[in-house]
Amino acid sequence: MKDFKELEIWKRSHKLTVDIYRATQKFPKEEIYGLTSQIRRAVSSIPTNIAEGCGRRTNAELANFLNIASGSASEVEYELLLAKDINYLTDIQYQQFAQEVREIRSMLSAYMTKVREAKN
Repeated sequence: MKDFKELEIWKRSHKLTVDIYRATQKFPKEEIYGLTSQIRRAVSSIPTNIAEGCGRRTNAELANFLNIASGSASEVEYELLLAKDINYLTDIQYQQFAQEVREIRSMLSAYMTKVREAKN
């Protein structure tokens, strides 16, 4: 078991989650059960799965949860694009968020490789 709060990848994905929650507060109210809810669930899934994986006993289990977090990051990347294209996010907001998501996904990939190569 690992302390997820010490991982830079968890810290960054948590900050991204907080930032996206704040940005989506400005989305139209009719989106509360649509895009707002979907993007919030997907972005919060990233640090949530990192945390859950860190609480598991084996590296194989951790790697599986990191893989799920990576899939959620891809989902967030699309939802950010959609939000930009329908003018819920500015181009600058989109670029900043999308860049952070790409970096987090890259960190997840590197960490998955490290975890898979390590012995339990």
